[in-house]
Amino acid sequence: MARGPQAGTRAAAVLGAAVGAALGAVAARAAFAAFRRRPPIGDEKTADEYWTRVNHRGEPVTLLEGPAFAAGAVAASALAPGLPARARAAAVLAGAGSGVLGAYDDLFGTTSSKGFKGHLAALARGEVTSGAVKILGIGATGLAAAALSPRDARSGNMPARSLDTLVDGALIAGSANLANLFDLRPGRAIKVGLLAGAPLLAASIAAPYGPRSRQAAALTAVPLGAAAALLPEDLGERAMLGDAGANALGALLGLAATARLGRPGRIAALGVVAALTAASEKVSFTKVIAGNRVLNRLDMLGRRAPQTTPGSPGSRG
Repeated sequence: MARGPQAGTRAAAVLGAAVGAALGAVAARAAFAAFRRRPPIGDEKTADEYWTRVNHRGEPVTLLEGPAFAAGAVAASALAPGLPARARAAAVLAGAGSGVLGAYDDLFGTTSSKGFKGHLAALARGEVTSGAVKILGIGATGLAAAALSPRDARSGNMPARSLDTLVDGALIAGSANLANLFDLRPGRAIKVGLLAGAPLLAASIAAPYGPRSRQAAALTAVPLGAAAALLPEDLGERAMLGDAGANALGALLGLAATARLGRPGRIAALGVVAALTAASEKVSFTKVIAGNRVLNRLDMLGRRAPQTTPGSPGSRG
């Protein structure tokens, strides 16, 4: 008798995930096409000044992929079935807040300070960098999204619920920052997001937890669908996520993780995010990936062949 309700729950989760992924993909592609015609900031004369950057090959690419991802994922989260109002609001806040703050850093940021440590060190000296504004803003956005998220009835007393909110907020904000650290080569941040999100989606569909399972499946599927739809533009080196897209992708997947994982799992996930963020201050992810045959093969999958001449100008992200 137990298999009937569980099978129904899984079917509902699969359907909700499929619809969410489709909505995310369609909305992201539509937003990208609309922004190419009419950028969010600038006109036909000044759009390139705002939205064009030079990638690792020294070639121009557009940053409009990032706002398109954020706008598409946010719109799809607002429309995706199977989400209670609080979860829907949390997804909209996490995606829109991190996307807007990332776009601010994309458009108006400086390179005088780099990395999490660099921006906080500058802030300690009294220098408010665009990166510090983004870090603090995404932290506040993550905490607010965590507070909005529906709580499991088993979450316990007030101190336990407060701890959950702090852990969830840190996981959402930390995931937003970590995703951006991978946006240094074509398609890398999206591939990392897909690799991290796929098992989360599979676990959400497989676990017979009723509404909790459907909620996590929908929250995961939307950003995965939007990211997959924009991956060809990224791999083709025509566009890049930038801070706007990478921050929004990480934040939404972090939110999905808070919906699916129990307290021990969320604390463990936060530990992994914190460890990778700390490691990025000491080591280059690009060098680590290039030095590992399996990781390098995944990184190069779908990309153009590397340059044969050394010393290409510019950088991506």
